[in-house]
Amino acid sequence: MGKFAVGLMSGTSVDGIDAALVKLNGFGVHTKVELVDFITLPFDANVKDEIMQSMDINNSNSALICSLNFKLGYLFADAVKRVCKKAKVPLTKIDFIASHGQTLYHIPQQDGHLTKSTLQIADPAVIAYETGITVISNFRSMDMAAGGEGAPLVPYADYLLYRSDSKGRVLQNIGGIGNVTVLPKKATLEDIVAFDTGPGNMIIDELCKVLMGKPFDKNGKWASQGIVHKEIAQSWLTMDFFKMAPPKSTGRELFGIQFTKQILQTYDHLSANDLIATATYFTALSIADSYKQFVFPKVHIDEMIIGGGGGFNKTLIQMIGSLLPNISVLTQEDIDFSSEAKEAIAFAILANETMNGMPSNVPKATGAGSAVILGSVTLPPNGRINFGGNV
Repeated sequence: MGKFAVGLMSGTSVDGIDAALVKLNGFGVHTKVELVDFITLPFDANVKDEIMQSMDINNSNSALICSLNFKLGYLFADAVKRVCKKAKVPLTKIDFIASHGQTLYHIPQQDGHLTKSTLQIADPAVIAYETGITVISNFRSMDMAAGGEGAPLVPYADYLLYRSDSKGRVLQNIGGIGNVTVLPKKATLEDIVAFDTGPGNMIIDELCKVLMGKPFDKNGKWASQGIVHKEIAQSWLTMDFFKMAPPKSTGRELFGIQFTKQILQTYDHLSANDLIATATYFTALSIADSYKQFVFPKVHIDEMIIGGGGGFNKTLIQMIGSLLPNISVLTQEDIDFSSEAKEAIAFAILANETMNGMPSNVPKATGAGSAVILGSVTLPPNGRINFGGNV
C-alpha cells in the first residue's frame, strides 16, 4: 500500500520552505519513492530578515531565536497543509512529516571554547499539533553525538535512489552550500564518499541582493555578461577549508555575509557583472578542485548529476562542464527528477528509515563512529507511533 509523507526543507539559501509530498514503499535498499506534489513557500521579507539576523553571531539574540523557533514551526505546518491541499490529499492520509528545519548555526569541529554542535529550528511540537501528524526532526544531532559532523546526511538517500551497476556517479547539490555524494559503480554503503565542496549559491545570491536588488541571478544572466577574474577566484581557493580532506562540512559561518562584504570592499573597482561572474566561477572551481583532489584519484566517474537551485543557473552549469570535460554533466531534470524537491525528498526517506528503526547516516561521509538512527520523534495530541510494526 505504501505510506504518504511530507518532507520539509529550508536550506542555507533561506529562500523559503520546500515541501515534498511523497509516497514511500519499503525501506532500506527496497525503498521506492514517488513524488506526488511539491511546493516552495517563500519567506516574506520580515521572516527572512529575522532568520539572517539570528544566523549573524554579532546581531543575534536569544529572544529572537526563541520566537523564531515557534514562528517557523507555524510556517512549516502551513507548508504541509498547502502541499496536501494542492495534491488533494487529506492530512489524515499523511503517515509522518520529516522536518529538517532551518539551520541557524553549525560548528562541525570544536572551535576554541565552542563545543562541536549544530542548531536547526522550527519547533516540531507546533508542526505536530497544527497538523495532527507525527513529526521526525532534529536529524543532525545524533550523528554529531556519535562523533560525526552532522553533515552531509543526504548521501544515504542518494545511495538508495541513484546507485548504478554500470556507471560511477557524483550527485552534486548546489544550494546555499555545495555538497557532493560519490557513488562508485556497484557501490555499497561502505564505498560512499560525501562532503561539502564549499559555497554553492550563497555568495552569488548575496552579491545579487546588494548590487542588483534581486535575490539571485536568474539563469546566470548577469554572470554570463561579466568578465571572470580567474586569479581572484584562485586566491579564494587557498582557504584552509579547501585543503581539508573529507569528511568536512561548512556553512554561512565561512561563506556568508561577512565573506561577501569583504569581497565588495576589496574589489570595489570591479563591475557588478564581473563580481557575479567571478563568484559563479569560484563555485564551479571549488567543485571541480574538490573532485580533482578527493574523488578522481580513487574513483572513476562517468556522470555528474546536479540538484538544488544551482541546477537552474545555466552559466554555472557551463562553467562546471568546461572545468570537468571528461564527465557528463546533467541536472536532475535531465533524468526526470526534480532539482528543487531533491533535499525535501531525501529527508522524507531518512524519516522513513527512522520510522522503521533503521540507521541512515553514512559514517564515512560524516565522520561518525557508528551508524545511528537519526531524528527526534514528536507525536501529535493523542498520537502513537509504530516502529517497524511494533506498537
